[in-house]
Amino acid sequence: MNGIFLDIFQKQLNKAGEELCGDQVRTLKTPERTTIVVSDGLSSGVKASILATLTTEIIITMLREEAALREVIDTVIRTLPVDRERRIAYATFTILTVDHHDYSFRIINFDNPPPFYFKNGVCTALEMEQQKILNKKITLYRGQLELGDFLGLVSDGVLYAGLGTTMNFGWGWENIARYIQDEVYARPVYAAHTVVNSVMSTTYRLYGFRPGDDSTFVGILARKRNALMIFSGPPIDDGHDYVYVDRLLAFEGRKAVCGGTTANIVASFLKTSVETRLETMRADIPAIGRLPGIDLVTEGILTMAAALELLRASKGSLENLAPDENGAYLLTREMLNADAIYFLVGQSINPVYQNPLLPRNISIRRYLIERIAEVLQSYNKDVQIEYC
Repeated sequence: MNGIFLDIFQKQLNKAGEELCGDQVRTLKTPERTTIVVSDGLSSGVKASILATLTTEIIITMLREEAALREVIDTVIRTLPVDRERRIAYATFTILTVDHHDYSFRIINFDNPPPFYFKNGVCTALEMEQQKILNKKITLYRGQLELGDFLGLVSDGVLYAGLGTTMNFGWGWENIARYIQDEVYARPVYAAHTVVNSVMSTTYRLYGFRPGDDSTFVGILARKRNALMIFSGPPIDDGHDYVYVDRLLAFEGRKAVCGGTTANIVASFLKTSVETRLETMRADIPAIGRLPGIDLVTEGILTMAAALELLRASKGSLENLAPDENGAYLLTREMLNADAIYFLVGQSINPVYQNPLLPRNISIRRYLIERIAEVLQSYNKDVQIEYC
């Protein structure tokens, strides 16, 4: 869980009056590579959404089964119908694949706008070639990501913003590139959402706050990994308590402890006691504590259950949550700010919450952490769970 982290953030605008977005985005992460697929269904609404979903599902499913890229593209082009009047495909697509070994990447583009690539805050041209598959023009781009590099994948709705109103021919690719370079990168960029939110806010404004087309922007920023370790629950063998505390304290990244007994184990190792911050107590969430060398100390089950609900409500962004100095919000903030979350989960049963005669694999703590991990992974976080 070291090295470069691919910070991925996406934002979409539905065409005004439409409940469904005609653009679809799917991400597939494996130990070897990250793949992102963006598809734009022809027109908008339900039909466009179905066609874009079909396109992304075919591509992701075939890539998951290790199908060759040429076979994937061939299958998609054969599957997609063609509009008889305009003689164009019912859905376009862009496929980005990043190799985790050396962070080389390849982009395959079929009728979507070209990708944006920024190095040191400057829009930079990518190596490009064109091929024909089944008489369809496919554009390929190649490059290698280094720390600080940014890739942007867009649907044409972003380019058309302002068409016929504030801008005769719409915002356009060149103007967007110039905007990102001159306006967004005028200040340091530490997260993909900084670029994406800025571009999409301007897109929304240029449309007069009533988008004339579905619009999608997916940003990928190569940056240093923000790691978090969460130690929750005492180990089965109390003779190993200090072994795991030592691992927590040696962890390179932020550290959180969830659970009163777990916090006392850490405090004993440090030859101190947990300082309780009573002002952080809420009606349904216990107060947090303080320990030297630990960034956050919370109660266990109740706090994690509340944090799970906050994670779901956040949709991956703290901007969707009301700030509060309580344990659940602070734990959620730690997890959303992290790229890689490592859970160290003790399996000793607390009889207050659970019958100790029940199997360990159905423990409440284990259930909550596994659900939290699922939500975090859906937000493109790297998650590992170790039981002890």
